[in-house]
Amino acid sequence: MNIKNEALISALQQRFKTNIVSADCHAVPLRGGTVGDVQLVTGNAETADGEKWPYRMVLKIQKKWERYDDPDSWRREYDLYTSDLGSTFSDAFRWPACYHAELNAEEDEFELWLDYIDGVTGLDLTGDMYEQAALELGRYQGKLYAEQPAVLHSLTNLSHADFMKNTYLHYRSWPVVYNYIRSEACEFPQQVRQMLIDIDEHAEEIFARIEKLPLVLCHRDFWVTNLIYADGKFVIIDWDTSGWGYLGEDLASLIADEADIDHMVEYYQRCVPAYYKGFSQYADVPPVAEHCVYELILLVFGYRLVEWYLHTKDDDEKAKHLHVLQKIYEMKACP
Repeated sequence: MNIKNEALISALQQRFKTNIVSADCHAVPLRGGTVGDVQLVTGNAETADGEKWPYRMVLKIQKKWERYDDPDSWRREYDLYTSDLGSTFSDAFRWPACYHAELNAEEDEFELWLDYIDGVTGLDLTGDMYEQAALELGRYQGKLYAEQPAVLHSLTNLSHADFMKNTYLHYRSWPVVYNYIRSEACEFPQQVRQMLIDIDEHAEEIFARIEKLPLVLCHRDFWVTNLIYADGKFVIIDWDTSGWGYLGEDLASLIADEADIDHMVEYYQRCVPAYYKGFSQYADVPPVAEHCVYELILLVFGYRLVEWYLHTKDDDEKAKHLHVLQKIYEMKACP
């Protein structure tokens, strides 16, 4: 990776709040497989007084690419970090501090220099952490919904409220997945197949219910590897899909995206009430009996799991995707 010295020095000066005259650096990839190039940059920064301070920062370089129904998502993190959205977060629920942001319009590329957060993430999160994440998410969205700060309405690059719906309809129109669950070749248990067919048959009615829920600022990729738990607080990364969505939409990702399969039903039972509790501290919410989290999980991940099942040749991966669908079916019986 070609690291620009000017950008590094600028970031370090913001990081340490003092004049940095030079710095060495070493970069190693973080979380390979993201749509951006993400590196952990470490080294020592030298001050004007000759002191040397060790540092760790994350450098994210994002080139233009296009997500279905959301063409400007590639630059969204840059737009958000250079807005005042950071002022809406709390100490318990925030994104990493950004020390330098730079957009190269000619190259359709940006870079962000971010705080490195060392904490618990992914499938190492415990049930208590899941529950706390749901509670803090509810508080954050409830506070924004109740207070409607000016910054919320000044943001020009957010995914639109119909993004989730349009993505579902796009999947449903794809014969590969739609026809498979209705075919004799389908290897899913009958109850799982029927669950997916039922959501299609009642989609119009379900969306009518969802669209009566509060419209809130959603992260839209609120899965466990984007949550970092450190010092009793949560830092949320990767905001490129964020935008307007409906109450409970982010819980679908927390519970079902690359999930802790053995605890999915338990986490569903714990996270939904915690989320509503957090939101209700700031704003009125519909009764929990009227929430649509189960339906949102199916709408967001039902056909996606079918696609993953069909397009992997690994038998263990196939079994995992089917296991998730079976766990979603079991959630239907939850209060």
